[in-house]
Amino acid sequence: MTTTQHDKQWQALTAHWQELADLGGIGSLLGWDQSTFLPAGAAEGRSRQQSLLAGLRHARATDAEYGKQLDAAAGRSDLSPEQARMVAVARQDFEKATRLPAALVRDLSGHLGQSYSAWTEARPAGDFGRMVPYLEKTLDLSLQAASYFPEFADPMDYYIDESDEGMTAEQVGQVFAELRGALVPLADAVIAAGAPRTDFLARGFDQNKQLAFGERVIRDYGYDFTRGRQDLTHHPFMTRLGGHDVRITTRVKENDPTEALYSTLHEAGHALYEQGIAPEYLGTPLGGGVSAGVHESQSRLWENLVGRSRAFWAAYFGDWRDTFPEQLRDVTEEEMHRAVNTVSRSLIRTDADELTYNLHVITRFELERNLLSGKLAVRDLNDAWHAAYEQNLGLRAPSDTDGALQDVHWYFGTIGGAFQGYTLGNVLSAQFYAAAEAANPGLEADIARKDFSRLRSWLTENVYRHGRLYTPGDLVERATGQALSAAPYLKYLREKYGALYGV
Repeated sequence: MTTTQHDKQWQALTAHWQELADLGGIGSLLGWDQSTFLPAGAAEGRSRQQSLLAGLRHARATDAEYGKQLDAAAGRSDLSPEQARMVAVARQDFEKATRLPAALVRDLSGHLGQSYSAWTEARPAGDFGRMVPYLEKTLDLSLQAASYFPEFADPMDYYIDESDEGMTAEQVGQVFAELRGALVPLADAVIAAGAPRTDFLARGFDQNKQLAFGERVIRDYGYDFTRGRQDLTHHPFMTRLGGHDVRITTRVKENDPTEALYSTLHEAGHALYEQGIAPEYLGTPLGGGVSAGVHESQSRLWENLVGRSRAFWAAYFGDWRDTFPEQLRDVTEEEMHRAVNTVSRSLIRTDADELTYNLHVITRFELERNLLSGKLAVRDLNDAWHAAYEQNLGLRAPSDTDGALQDVHWYFGTIGGAFQGYTLGNVLSAQFYAAAEAANPGLEADIARKDFSRLRSWLTENVYRHGRLYTPGDLVERATGQALSAAPYLKYLREKYGALYGV
């Protein structure tokens, strides 16, 4: 084949990748609109649109001619390492997509749109019973999808590998066991030491001022509002609608300003990752985050290791008090820092502190495994949820709203592999931060000056820009010099809460 033919072949392949990326972006746009501005009466039509689009994208992703193009490209010796990786990732995605029947893809997409709309009404009403038939169908479709990958004997392994490639349910369970063994006694000791003052957080904080403050902080972090925006939704999320369109959402509580602030910082962490991917990878198979765990590591890093640090409040408390002078008239910087690091047993995962958060994830992980294995029926999920919370956190939700209706994941996605990435992200957040600090001594002083340039530059160079160029395991080892390890995370938590609570 001549050079010209090779060039035309590559151009055809990259054009196909861009088309797939654009179809995915349009799907994300429909989902973003559904979660932010869609009128309640428009849900049925939106579900139909999402089903149609999912079918079209699946058809293009599994097109036989596209498969031939990938086979031809895989046999070329003139590709750069980056191009060869693009082809390898694309072939992997193609092989997975071709196993799933188009009808199943359409059915799943249309069903999940309907399920999400029903959830937005059932959750505030505390009506889990309304969602049982939706969840039963979701579970059935989830098991059907997993059945097309018989190399995974356990459906949970299939879904974990989809979101955190290379991990298995057994490996995740081992990490969780190590964390539970270390964090339960630490949390017990901290709680016994006494709660800090938090009364001032319930004094009523103007919504628009909260949003403006959070947006000011993430501008300092480096979030580019020329390539994104923030809106309100039921459950905060980040989404890429196009190569240079990375949006975030948050939610506001008037009597708890930390809800909006830390949701904004969290989602901005996801967005910094997506905005930091090398431009030449956008519109290709490498143009996204490499795994759920690595992605979550960035949201938790910017939310917790930066946003809940003493240095952060040294930098921003003056601005915070100027924004809410009446509410914070008798509050000190130290009290604010301690308030946002309160440790308590709580019912809500997204509101949980760093020490108890992983117990929420472990609970969901175990419920998912039981649903997929058939040990737990959907109709019994809410009761099982309450029993697990009483066992793991010593609490029982007063209504279904804060029970099995709490998270959107099972109502807008498949069942399986939806939650472990959050805890893997917690572990990796400390591992990445420790490596960044080792390479850039004095990051705490930078944060206290509102200077995030060195931290963001290190993360961009070692994590963000690579997209899916490396596997998750390879990326972690290249960036930190070791495989995933809970040691830096546990060290960070023990030192931080030991200093705060004297335990």
